[in-house]
Amino acid sequence: MLPETAAIYGIDAGEIPYGAMLERVLAWQAALAAAGFGAGTRVGLLLENRPVFLEIWFALNGLGASVVPINPDLRRSELEYVIGHSEMHAAFVLPARRDEVAAAARAAGNAMAVTVPGEAIPALARPAVQAAAPDSATEAALLYTSGTTGSPKGCVLTNAYFLQSGDWYRDVGGLIALRPGVERMLTPLPVFHMNAMAVSVLAMVTMGGCLILLDRFHPGSWWQSVRQSGATCLHYLGVMPSILMKAPASPEDRAHAVRFGFGAGVPAALHGVFEARFGFPLIEAWAMTETGGGGTICASREPRKIGTSCFGRPSSDVAIRIVDDQGVDVAGDAPGELLVRRTGADPRKGFFQAYLKNPQATEEAWQDGWFHTGDIVSRDADGDLHFVDRKKNVIRRSGENIAAVEVETVLGRHPLIQQAAVAATPDALRGDEVAALIVCPPAYRSAEQAEAIVRWSLDQMAYYKAPGWVGFVDALPRTPTEKILRAALKDQVAALMEAGGFHDTRALKKRQV
Repeated sequence: MLPETAAIYGIDAGEIPYGAMLERVLAWQAALAAAGFGAGTRVGLLLENRPVFLEIWFALNGLGASVVPINPDLRRSELEYVIGHSEMHAAFVLPARRDEVAAAARAAGNAMAVTVPGEAIPALARPAVQAAAPDSATEAALLYTSGTTGSPKGCVLTNAYFLQSGDWYRDVGGLIALRPGVERMLTPLPVFHMNAMAVSVLAMVTMGGCLILLDRFHPGSWWQSVRQSGATCLHYLGVMPSILMKAPASPEDRAHAVRFGFGAGVPAALHGVFEARFGFPLIEAWAMTETGGGGTICASREPRKIGTSCFGRPSSDVAIRIVDDQGVDVAGDAPGELLVRRTGADPRKGFFQAYLKNPQATEEAWQDGWFHTGDIVSRDADGDLHFVDRKKNVIRRSGENIAAVEVETVLGRHPLIQQAAVAATPDALRGDEVAALIVCPPAYRSAEQAEAIVRWSLDQMAYYKAPGWVGFVDALPRTPTEKILRAALKDQVAALMEAGGFHDTRALKKRQV
């Protein structure tokens, strides 16, 4: 743990050798087992990127239990949903969040214990039942991902899912070939997301490397962290290169040991100039929580076609199709939805196991034996894939997927809002921003009311989901059955934005501490 992150977290800085980490894990495991944790239990973890997250996760995994990583940006209604839907048996949380999580658990009708690491672990009210030793098919984690038709879906992820993620990184080769026992991987990405939890952690454990977790991305001290940690590789989101390129050029720009960056979403216009300035390649990749390492695709070999939306071509282990709305394979470089599966006897190898309590959604996603990604791509004459757009109604802001319906549901609870609809609007820094069209009494259609709505929203949902732009309208485009016409909504948002009819509330969207 680097000094800056350690100071923010209030913990000791320094490295934790593998042997010391094993001792910590085993101590946790003994205490958890004595309290009744084991096969079949689910445990929430709201611990940010602290080492204790990994300690408790690995300890529970050895007992056959599953973890439910909780995004610390979640607020009231979101916490209540995750706790209720997952039916978690207990949660380990930060001291400042204990009361809030406990209140959400009570509201969800879950009498679970909410504990702070370092305190005595209370016995489970629902202790684990005796079961066979955990194996590759045992549930290791339940990760929630934004749905497109309502509440987030819980992705059941097995031990095989996580092992495949590490194996993928170990075997992919090319410009991101890992050297056993040598690599030092720096990531500012959260361990409650698939990228850091499954890819970064398992890659370093698989290869005997060093994982360097930051609390988050700090532009001002980023290169200091890179140099201080001795990082040989790092993970990024597209917004990071954009911010780093805004800093004045310096003789220190290449004073680092980084061999490559791995991520997604770097702006095409900045890709080449970033690499030329800082001296290492940014390897673009594609994956989803559902696909894990079983369906990851990346541009790890030349030519990478820098300056385009190319994310490489699938390996021999991954089969793809590109289809139109009727499910027919498109011809040539025509865009279509990307379908993926594993080659060989098991098309779901390395993918998520299922959506919790939603077999219909699971089967729809795997229609005809192919996983339907909802992403629109094209394939060029060389066989390389290029990202085009998202078929699903998801807003992607700074790497976070935001379901429009989820935001609309929360906004609909506001006492002054009669109707609300949200859509993505382009943002030069964040990729997308949340634009909300709101129908309310004319007397309340003001900049002050727009800010009041957003401030209220920040208490109800994660800051990044709240509207960054608020526009007041007389009506929303709807079908005869009163469903929102999404295509028309996007046009309405674009027209109102061009006319200067939105109130800019982006400055209110700040991470809450």
